[in-house]
Amino acid sequence: MDAVGERNNVVGETKTYTELGYYIINKLHHVDDSVGNKTRRAFLYLAVFPLLDAMAWTHAGILLKHKHSLLVGCASVSDVIAQIVFVAILLHSHLECLEPMLIPILSLYMGALVRFTIVGLGYYRNIHDNIPESSGPEVGGDATIKKMLNFWWPLALILAMQRISRPIVNLFVSRDLKGSSAATEAVAVLTASYPVGHMPYGWLTELRTVYPAFDKNNPSNKLTNINTTISKSHIKKFTFVCFALSITLCFLVFWTPHISERILVDIIGVDHAFAELCVPPLLIFSFFPVPVTIRAHLTGWLMTLKKTFVLAPSSVLRIIVLITSLIVLPYMGVHGASLGVGSLLAGFLGESIMVAIAACYVYRKQKKKKDTEVEEVGEGEEDSAPMNDVRPRRRMDDIVEEDE
Repeated sequence: MDAVGERNNVVGETKTYTELGYYIINKLHHVDDSVGNKTRRAFLYLAVFPLLDAMAWTHAGILLKHKHSLLVGCASVSDVIAQIVFVAILLHSHLECLEPMLIPILSLYMGALVRFTIVGLGYYRNIHDNIPESSGPEVGGDATIKKMLNFWWPLALILAMQRISRPIVNLFVSRDLKGSSAATEAVAVLTASYPVGHMPYGWLTELRTVYPAFDKNNPSNKLTNINTTISKSHIKKFTFVCFALSITLCFLVFWTPHISERILVDIIGVDHAFAELCVPPLLIFSFFPVPVTIRAHLTGWLMTLKKTFVLAPSSVLRIIVLITSLIVLPYMGVHGASLGVGSLLAGFLGESIMVAIAACYVYRKQKKKKDTEVEEVGEGEEDSAPMNDVRPRRRMDDIVEEDE
């Protein structure tokens, strides 16, 4: 994970200092030099953030594995609170006049630092001294570099494809409107719509951690020494309840008149005319819980089985469907922010369908293997039956001979 953070660090610096960065930011997005230079400077300021974020998530993953989800949740909430507090503090400083862009960036760093501090202290206090140096085969065996890479690379590929989806959307939306003022407005609408649209369903992604943490058939759960009665049916019911809650929130917030506009005006701080432009993409966001829940639930099950390699095609299909939608939808009269969010939804649907196909493939393979094992056991019992019949017959013969 730290290596991934270092890699993202290098990528960020490449975007800042090289001609490639100038081409990607200024030329491809059709922005002027002023916007391009500020964007590249922001990448420079954020160069260290991926490393800090990677270290925080590494410790958070270990805490989740050992059922310390409350601590991880508190760290995430503290991250948000710290960002809000530091934004409020920095707004009253001279930084607002000197370099306004540093205010959100410094707040982001402080939030990540608070999160890393909490999960780091939690790890060293609760887990570090209790982790065994070696694990037997009954709990999955020792982790090797090969095992970790085989498990990790499909998940890393999926995450990478998810992270580049939004820049791709911004790029196509901007180029679709020829870099005009309407293009700048469309990208701004997307930027304002993302956090509001993501709010009711974003947490569903964490459902993928439920299966690995609580499934009793996961051998590595024996490390935690916790007796649990949670079954697959409990996990499915919990997933359904979360899905129902999320989609209800989406339709309540985005389809009830004036609620989404009030959120944008009162919380995000945009004017009412701009908030009205955000309504159509927010309506599309209300359908995101369906693919997100399917993807998270099945991904968690496949992670438990350590069959993550079957997830790799889903990330590729997501990008293919996303780009195809961004190219085709403008010919159908869809432009601006609606084009971006609609294409994202199409990409999510394509990815979730591929994950479902992969899960069906693994399930059928497991069922076939189980049926084969049952047949082999049955044949073994049939072969051993005549031997059991011979022994009583010999005893009866011996009894008859003694009577004679």
